[in-house]
Formats: sequence, structure tokens, C-alpha cells
Amino acid sequence: MRKKSLGVNALLNSLQSLLNIIFPLVTFPYVSRTLTVSGAGKYNFASSIVSYFLLIAALGINTFAIREGAKLRDDRKKISEFSSKIFTINLISTAISYILLAILLITVQVLHKYSVAIWLFSLQIFFTTIGVNWLYTIFEEYSYITARNIVFKIISVILLFAFVRHSGDYLNYVAVTVFASTGSYVLNFFYAKRFCDIRLNFDFDWEHYLKPILIIFASNVAIQIYVNSDTTMLGFLKNNHVVGIYSVSVKVYSIIASLLASVLFVTIPRLSMLMGQKRLREYNALLRRLIDMLIVIIIPAMVGLIMLSKDVVAILGGRKYLSATRSLQILCLALIFKLLCSVFNECVLIPVKRESKSLIAFVVAAVLNIGLNFVLIPILSEKGAAITTVLAEFSAMAINLYYGRDVVVPVIRNFSSTYNMITVIIASIGIIATCLIVNAFAQALIIRLVLQVILSGLVYVVLLLIMGNEAIKDVLIKIRERA
Repeated sequence: MRKKSLGVNALLNSLQSLLNIIFPLVTFPYVSRTLTVSGAGKYNFASSIVSYFLLIAALGINTFAIREGAKLRDDRKKISEFSSKIFTINLISTAISYILLAILLITVQVLHKYSVAIWLFSLQIFFTTIGVNWLYTIFEEYSYITARNIVFKIISVILLFAFVRHSGDYLNYVAVTVFASTGSYVLNFFYAKRFCDIRLNFDFDWEHYLKPILIIFASNVAIQIYVNSDTTMLGFLKNNHVVGIYSVSVKVYSIIASLLASVLFVTIPRLSMLMGQKRLREYNALLRRLIDMLIVIIIPAMVGLIMLSKDVVAILGGRKYLSATRSLQILCLALIFKLLCSVFNECVLIPVKRESKSLIAFVVAAVLNIGLNFVLIPILSEKGAAITTVLAEFSAMAINLYYGRDVVVPVIRNFSSTYNMITVIIASIGIIATCLIVNAFAQALIIRLVLQVILSGLVYVVLLLIMGNEAIKDVLIKIRERA
């Protein structure tokens, strides 16, 4: 298979993430003003319920498939056999997920009023399974994924403005959201024939596949618990209004985290391949570049979003959601912990087959998050939920780092990485100063926000260049080479 450029892949995946950002940026302000806060709360509560069953259907298949499939992608026969086994397991887990969802909706009385929205959201379960997205990640097919997303996002925006026009249209919003996220998965299934031949295959060593998959699944369950339990517990302990307020904070936080993670995700199959083939020197070099680049990106994003959070909330949700500002500022602190945790998990522990250690980290984070939610949500409401998320992300990152320290520490224990961190922190102070100055002189909301983003970004890059930051210099060199 022809080696694809990580730079191009990162650009394409960033474009895809931008599409995922532009879609809610276009739709969320419209929806938040069209629907009531209570309607937005119902939408987010139903979505949080289905997310658990999406997780059951997915098991740990995506992570396992990328790790093991990356080593087989140059052999069509082997990757076809492997993909058929993975797809068969996924279909079985999908059937189990639907059965459990039906039992829940029948037995839990409080969910009956959300049943239509939940069943609509549940269509994501089936279409995600037949979408075999893990296959496209294995083959680093980011150009196809990006083109596909452009088409379906455009169609979805048109559908949104056509069918979500009144305060009671939150079910229409659910349907449009499902179409936007899964509409292309049928195409995925048929397009997959270009890379391999997927068939049902029940004749294989199930234990060899299920043991690591279930360990990764348990880790994903723990992650999902501390990611979604905030919204779910706010729904049970508070009310739809509070859920609607918190949903704005989570929406902005998730958008930024997704965009930043796009740099990370394109390296996962490459790092898995290098580790699987024991090319450790190349693996270490790529991991160091990845960590340095994430530091360059994450810290200014975190600082900038804290400074701009009030204006961002005002633009996306309107003044009725301004109380979400504080919880968003708190969530911003979790960005660096969340993404570094993903690096230590997806790029270190999973490739070296220490998924059982990841499980420990995420179980601790989930237990901590749920326990603190019971204490802090009744007292601090959505701000308490945000605090628990920060603490959970930090604990997961710290434990993953501990178990991967023999791999990570030698990679980052050098002058270059230390100086990279120092220069980023100093340059981020420039972001704070720039935002404060612009805020003092610019009164118009949109103009103020645009000026703060552009000028603080320029100040940050200039300061890094003055201090000789290697990561930013490498980026500019690659841009110049491709120009």
C-alpha cells in the first residue's frame, strides 16, 4: 500500500473536524433559539441515554481493529479475513445492544416520555455498525471520509432549516442529527469492497478476539460513564433547564476537543503499525513530535477559550444561555488532560497491548466522577458537573501516564520537549494580554471576538518564532514546501 502523508492526513482530518464544528456552529445557534431550553434538554438527555447503547454495540472493536488491522493492510486476503471476523462480532454486539435498550425502555417508567427520541437516536447504532469506519482508519482513507462528510453535512443543514422551525420540533432535530452522523454509512459498507471482502464468519478463535476487545470495551464504558454521566445525572438530579444550560458548555468543549484531537487520530494507525512491526526508533520519533505538537496546540486553545467563553456562549446560544459561561471555563481546563490521556492510551498503551492498564485508569476516573457528581451537582449544579469532569480527566491521564512511563518518559525527557513547553506557556500569556486589550477597546460582540481570535493567534505564533520553538518552525517549513 502506498504510504500516505501524515501531514496531508492531518489536514484532511482537521478539515473533517472543521466540518463537524461548522455544522453545529451553523445549526446550534438556530436550534437554541428555535427550541425551548427544555426542548434542548430533552434532546440532550435522550442522546445521552442512547450513547451508552452505542457503546455496547461498538464494544472495543474500533480500537482493536485499528491496532491489529494496521499490520495486515498490505495483504488483501488477510485483511478480508480479519475484517469479516470483526464485522461478525460487531453485528452480534449490535443485536445485544438493541435488546438491552428495549428492556430499559419497557422497565424504566421515567424514560417513556423520551421513547420516540431515544428510538430515533438508536438508528445510529445499526448504521454505525455497517459503516465500518475502523476500516477506513486502517487504510488512512481521510480523503474519502472528508468528501463524504461534506455532502451529508450540506444536506443535513438544508433539512434542518426545512423541518426544525418551531419550539416543539425537537424530534425533527433528532432525526436530522441522526441523518447527519450516519447517513453516509450505507455508502461506506459498499465502498469497503475496494479494500477487502467482508462476509459473515463465525468460524474462528473467539477468545483470541473477544478478550482484548472486551477489555477495551470495559475501558470505553468507563470513559463513556464519566463523559456522559454529567448530563444524565443532571437530568435525574436537577431538571431539563439545567441540562439545556450545561449542554451549551459541553457542546463548545466537545467541538474544540474534537478539532484538537484530529491531529492525534491520524497518527494512531501509523503508530500501531510501527509498534507492531517493532520499528521502535521511528515510533519514538513520531510519538515525540505528536506530543510536542499537541502541547503547542492545546494550551493556547485552552487559554483562548477561557478568555472568550462568555462571547462564544452568547453567539452560540444567545443571552438566555449566558449562565453556561462558568461551566465552560471550568471544562476548558480538562482539554489538556483529555487529549494527553488519549495519547497515552491510544498511542502508547494500546499499541503495546496494555489495554488492561487503561481499564484501571478509566474505572478509577468513572468512579471518581460519579461519586463527586452526587456531591457537587446538588450544590453547584452544572458547575459541579464540570468540575467532576476536570478531575476525572486528570486522574485518567495521570494513571495512563504511570503505566506507560517506560515508553513516554524517555521520549519527552529531553531539552527540546522541555523548552517546547516553556515557550508555549510564555506565548500563551501573550494570548491573555491580547484578549484583555481588545476587550477593553472593542464593544461590538462579533468584531471583538474576531479581533481577539486573529490577533491573539498572531501574537502567539510570533512569540513562539521569536523564542525559536521547533514545533512551530517545522509546521511553517512543511507549509512552505507544499506551497
